[in-house]
Amino acid sequence: MPVDQNISSRINLMRILLISGIVFVHVPYDLDASPFIEPNGFFDWVRVFLGESLFRIGVPCLSAISGYLLFHKGLETFDYRRTLLSKSRTVLLPFLLWNFAALLFVLLIQHFGMGIGYFPDLWGSSFGEWLNHTLAFNDFPVNLPLYFLRDLMVCILISPILAFLVRRVPTAVLGVLFLVAVFPALTSGIVLKQSILFSFTLGIFFALYRVDLKRLDPYALPIAALVLALAAVLALGLFNTGPDYPDTLNILRNTLAILGAVGFWVISAPLVRTRLGQRMANSGSLSFWTFCAHYPLLVLLWMVWNRHADAALYPVFYIVSVLITFTALIISNRLALRYVPGLYEVLTGSRGRRRISSSPSRQVETLGSGRAAATQQQR
Repeated sequence: MPVDQNISSRINLMRILLISGIVFVHVPYDLDASPFIEPNGFFDWVRVFLGESLFRIGVPCLSAISGYLLFHKGLETFDYRRTLLSKSRTVLLPFLLWNFAALLFVLLIQHFGMGIGYFPDLWGSSFGEWLNHTLAFNDFPVNLPLYFLRDLMVCILISPILAFLVRRVPTAVLGVLFLVAVFPALTSGIVLKQSILFSFTLGIFFALYRVDLKRLDPYALPIAALVLALAAVLALGLFNTGPDYPDTLNILRNTLAILGAVGFWVISAPLVRTRLGQRMANSGSLSFWTFCAHYPLLVLLWMVWNRHADAALYPVFYIVSVLITFTALIISNRLALRYVPGLYEVLTGSRGRRRISSSPSRQVETLGSGRAAATQQQR
């Protein structure tokens, strides 16, 4: 089933919207600045609402999009070998490069006695811990959010099995994976974040069974309002019981993270028709750049802040760090795209090809120099 322009634009919009939300999930804090000691009242509830409730929907939703796109042309045309070669370039290589860069940065600052307690102690790590820091073997990497790329690559590796099961026993496989994703005591032993495996498989289901992705669009506003209301109520419970949530709230949070993706998807229908929505949908590889680069920058800002300010001013850090992070990422993304397009293409897993080819300055440069146009081809 082809992905029409509307669906494609909405997917791009969802990526930048959800990844921007993930930035709020990773704004660091310590015990003194914890939202659960409630020194800042309503502001702390907002932190919990954004970081612990609403934007936890981001990873499952992005996983479902990935599963859907992998099989949207049907199982018959799926080329496993070609897919692995492609995803090695677009998923695995960026994971290794971004994580290795963060690893070198942490090694450097820890050599001079900085960064201990902010990042894992790399100089004191065992071989097993190094496997996790570098490759996310069975725990999170040093650039923490990149676990998503690790889990996504694992899902791609087993995608033929998942597609076979979805074709044969869709209810059973989705039911089992949903239980594993929702109940904290259960694990698949395959991925680090269990919701990714379920959501990726759900995306495959949508693709293979030709589910109409626009079916709920007429109900976009009430569905989105319901999701926001549920996230707000959940945040209230998390705020009053955290940081060690009871099992019931953990189950509810995991459930909302998965099912709440429907609310984000349907709201993309009216949003993509706005000028802001169109600009976000056309942001291209900025979403991937933001995803890979935001965490080390946030932690670095937190390290600097802790040397000069106290916990009472944490709301200032929260707001300023988010603004600095988004500004720095937008500027660095544009500079890298303009001045080192080859490196930019590698770091974004070839997601920057369309933007490179559409850049007037890049087109003039290519025509004037007579260089090969391989980097100008659209993905």
